[in-house]
Amino acid sequence: MMPSTLPRVHLVTDPSAGCDLVAKVAAALRGLPPRIVAVQFRSRGTPGRELLATARALREVVGEAGQLLLVNDRVDVALAAGADGVHLPAAGIPPGEARRLLGTGVVAVSCHSAADVLRARDGGADFATFGPIFDTPSKRGYGAPVGLDRLREASALGLPLVGLGGIDLGNACSVLDAGAYGVAAIRAWLEAEDPGVVVRAFLAAAKTRTG
Repeated sequence: MMPSTLPRVHLVTDPSAGCDLVAKVAAALRGLPPRIVAVQFRSRGTPGRELLATARALREVVGEAGQLLLVNDRVDVALAAGADGVHLPAAGIPPGEARRLLGTGVVAVSCHSAADVLRARDGGADFATFGPIFDTPSKRGYGAPVGLDRLREASALGLPLVGLGGIDLGNACSVLDAGAYGVAAIRAWLEAEDPGVVVRAFLAAAKTRTG
């Protein structure tokens, strides 16, 4: 299971956001205590050379801030960039294979059902993202949101879950109350004028649910 020292707030990138991603991440992480936020670098469809260059730039910014960087989908890019781990698609390589390549790096899996969570758990993942919890434009083509009830059921399976999909400051607490270990956001911080304010609000919400 994921060590309690790993973050409960995850910032997921979106290549369609149309912003200076490295600068946005730097602003989101500025002044935070170490190891309380993870940045998930997601950029599907980006050529490998460009993907690696951005991952390395993010590694520098995220590392200086003392936070964690995970690369989505690409174990090779995670290794080459010196990232802290990888976030695998549900149908990607098994978590155990990724761990064999990464060594001590964090291995996470994207899950959309209880069956996905069981496979990730039994495969040795540290945690999984689970969703989409709520409606979100990027996931409408994949079907209806899973909702809080399915999150609650999946959270009982023993693998820490990070809720993803349509999460903002207005509903983050409901996701945590449904059993999620943490929350992941995309638009809520990427579209914010001051992403640092949003990140701190998410951290405050998570802290109230630590017990």
